Amino acid sequence: MRTLVTGATGLIGYNMVQQLVAGGHEVRVLARSVDKARAFFANTCTILQGDVTEPQSLAPAVEGCEIVFHAAGFPEQWMKDPAIFQQVNVEGTRNVLNAGTSAGVRRVVYTSTIDVFAARAGESYDESVLDTQPKGTYYERSKQDADRVAVEFLSRGMDIVFIHPAGLYGPGPMGSPGVNQLIIDLKKGKIPMLLPGGFPLVYSEDVARGHLLAASSAAAGDRFILSEGYYDLTEVATIVCKNLGIAKTPPVMPLWMGKAIAGAGEAISSITGKPPLIPKGQLHFMQWKAIPKSERANVVLGWKALPFEEGVKKTISFLESKGLLS
Repeated sequence: MRTLVTGATGLIGYNMVQQLVAGGHEVRVLARSVDKARAFFANTCTILQGDVTEPQSLAPAVEGCEIVFHAAGFPEQWMKDPAIFQQVNVEGTRNVLNAGTSAGVRRVVYTSTIDVFAARAGESYDESVLDTQPKGTYYERSKQDADRVAVEFLSRGMDIVFIHPAGLYGPGPMGSPGVNQLIIDLKKGKIPMLLPGGFPLVYSEDVARGHLLAASSAAAGDRFILSEGYYDLTEVATIVCKNLGIAKTPPVMPLWMGKAIAGAGEAISSITGKPPLIPKGQLHFMQWKAIPKSERANVVLGWKALPFEEGVKKTISFLESKGLLS
């Protein structure tokens, strides 16, 4: 099967490419930097220079492909120019789906997010209710808009399956802040205090596998949440510290302090152009405290998630192999 993967140098796309190649599929990768992609994948796949924001680069990439895995997106919680969220996440998705329609691809597996669903703090939720109200950050709103774009194409007859991952960690390229960076910073003693709140988590290799299962087993329009469980950040840090041999877990800062640091940091960042220490969006997400459920993926796809502590051990081994914990 010939496939195209966008976002291949991110955590999800990287692991999808690895699994597709291991499965004997012919894989194309769309990359802004061919050299960067080649450093990850060598000669295991075809690397095409392109960008989801440049429609003219997409036509040759999708031509002849049966399935497009659209994982490209901008997951940051802060940018000096927030217009980039719409450009990449929304218009980039529209461009990919337009190109796929023109090329007659059989199916698109679209990487959405759990942020598009409606739930109150402390509630469990599944794939049944999309939030019709704008969410609190540029990133979340852009993913809501991108999801609506995909639904438009679905209504016109395009075969699209939606994947909604929780917070990611595990093997793959380093980039956005998350549990991988938390492990590194805890090891190096760079975290005097933890942020209040928590988030749902899922291992990167499991998310990639969920995409591949959906490509072969789902029905058009299906949605699947992929999450192993919800964890308070203190739980996460305690498990990480135990497996790193660190005796003491850092204390949690008060919420008011986190808000003050985030507000002041973003004010300074608007001048310097450098990311704030604590983006408001990161703190906002950690206060949502709603619990996504993956029963549908378990039943329909036969998908199972690696328990968090096992994933942490494997992630530590991966980071050690890259020299990131020394």
